[in-house]
Amino acid sequence: MQCCHFKECGSCTLEGSYEEQKAFKLNAISSKFSEFYDKEFEFFASNEKNYRIRAEFGIWHEADKIYYTMHSKNKGERIFVRECPKVCEQIVSLMSILLNELESDAKLKHRLFGVEFISCSSGVLVTLLYHKKLEATFLEHIVNLANKLDITIIARSRGQKILSHELNLIDELKIDGRIYKFHLSENAFIQPNKAVNEKMITWAKINLAKGGKDLLELYCGHGNFTIPLSENFKNVLATEISKSSIFYALKNCDINDTKNIKFLRLSANELISAFKNEREFNRLKDINLHEYDFSHILVDPPRAGLEPSVINFIKNYENIIYISCNPDSLYENLIQISQTHEVVKFAVFDQFAHTHHVECGVLLRKKNG
Repeated sequence: MQCCHFKECGSCTLEGSYEEQKAFKLNAISSKFSEFYDKEFEFFASNEKNYRIRAEFGIWHEADKIYYTMHSKNKGERIFVRECPKVCEQIVSLMSILLNELESDAKLKHRLFGVEFISCSSGVLVTLLYHKKLEATFLEHIVNLANKLDITIIARSRGQKILSHELNLIDELKIDGRIYKFHLSENAFIQPNKAVNEKMITWAKINLAKGGKDLLELYCGHGNFTIPLSENFKNVLATEISKSSIFYALKNCDINDTKNIKFLRLSANELISAFKNEREFNRLKDINLHEYDFSHILVDPPRAGLEPSVINFIKNYENIIYISCNPDSLYENLIQISQTHEVVKFAVFDQFAHTHHVECGVLLRKKNG
């Protein structure tokens, strides 16, 4: 990928050709985890450019001009961004046009400090971030701009949110030959690399033979893995602490005509307490946890990884699917999990090309005896 800012921008940190980057990452992960897995590590590459469907830029004001900014590799400094080849083509084509429109509208430009983009199958959402109170007349300006550029706009300030049109973010993912649709909120956690996200879910789905008993999932989000994988199981119970995520997960079940999933707004530790009959939850009043026969458990934790209590809990299950966004916390967790389970599949997903970051998928099976 050619980018005029590569040497100075703090977003892309890994140099060399993309083939060299892939070899570096695969070698780093296979070396790090060799004590747990001695077979071939699968590697799923990214598109070299135009792979990000979500992007955020700062805004810098200088006289009557405004500029997109990113953090510099030099701590505390920023750079003016003229291009960003890693964002998807829909965002690339919009960036300069949007900046010119904002620059020509004094009301929209004043005290603007950031712009965020999300590109989905349903279109592009732009969020404008402000250090000022948004007056009632602001709505007319963002509606006019949204109509002109055929996008949806949210203007945000502290305690305020103005929307140009009804928010209807829907993305489509192709998993193992089928199209799945997902309603999303503007604040939802969205895998920024759509193509690699599809590869992650497909990898998990094809490595879990159909006919599984029941699946338990922790940290399910809006159902990114849950809904496609549900086809491999009789029943699925999925938990997430975020109220908004559960709301959209239920909508996503409806839009995909999925009938065998129960979503619960519970933290991992609350669920563990419920299994131990230590606490009663009104959210579980119509669910008997002990009627499930879980053959698999899926965890997709935050960067900190799994807490010791969760590790001890998941050890009770025959098969574990661990999706990790942080190899360091994954390594620490596997030290404990490998006492009872063995790694049978290990995949590396290059969600963020041109950076040191990778995500991993690990399938584990309980050891005999």
